[in-house]
Amino acid sequence: MAVLVQAADMAARQGLSTLTIGELATRTRLSKSGLFAHFQSKEALQLAVLAYARDKFTDEVIRPATRVRRGEPRVRALFEHWLEISQHTNAECLFVSASAEFDDRPGPVRDQLVRDHRDCADSIIQVFRTGITEGDFRADADAEQFAYDLHSIMLGFFHAHRLLGDPRAAQRARRSFEALLAAARAPRAEPSAPSAQPEPAPQPVPASPIPTA
Repeated sequence: MAVLVQAADMAARQGLSTLTIGELATRTRLSKSGLFAHFQSKEALQLAVLAYARDKFTDEVIRPATRVRRGEPRVRALFEHWLEISQHTNAECLFVSASAEFDDRPGPVRDQLVRDHRDCADSIIQVFRTGITEGDFRADADAEQFAYDLHSIMLGFFHAHRLLGDPRAAQRARRSFEALLAAARAPRAEPSAPSAQPEPAPQPVPASPIPTA
């Protein structure tokens, strides 16, 4: 596991395509032959690193969110855990950088990346749909579009946080997320106004007695 932690960090910083068994051996001070006997090839090492990053994302984002109440609280928890791990670890950054590296490189690594991204989208879709079931989101809300928009927010966050060093990146991401939730949220029934009561008809004023002399 310690070897994969080092390999994932190297891949996130330098690129998954540049990760080699020889460089990993130098970094970990392990024998190249020993690492080669374990991974067999550079491609197998890359796939192992993706599997490690995928499991880490599941353990730190998806599973904790599922322990929160279904509906909007669960969607919010997923986003907050995702934002947290993205600020302090390289696991999700690896998927972003590797996607750019392998988007035009057919092969097992690209195929695995596609599956991982689709699985992530499916997880978001399923979590969002619990919000529809619970009545937190509109019945006609598009879960697939929500997943797409949420991923777009996170990509914008990575760009602002990691490349531009914007100290307000997380704040901006949260603002975008709140707008996304607001657009999907089911309208709340307004309390019914008390029914207007008809005003009572004016009563005739009794005639004043005529004073007598």
